[in-house]
Amino acid sequence: MTHPLARIPFLGPLVDERFLDHRRRASSFAGIVSAILALILLEYRFFRYGIWDWSLCSVALVFWCSR
Repeated sequence: MTHPLARIPFLGPLVDERFLDHRRRASSFAGIVSAILALILLEYRFFRYGIWDWSLCSVALVFWCSR
């Protein structure tokens, strides 16, 4: 399967599909790791200090849902 950017006539020779596939997988992995770290930090702050941090919750949800 070719990448959509490879179908554009003037961008076709410039697109390396292996690099784009690697970049997609690396970005997906980074999103999952950041969501897990945000959830761990959210739980730590909640159980240690009793503080519910909505910003960490939203970061975790955004990264988790965008994967």
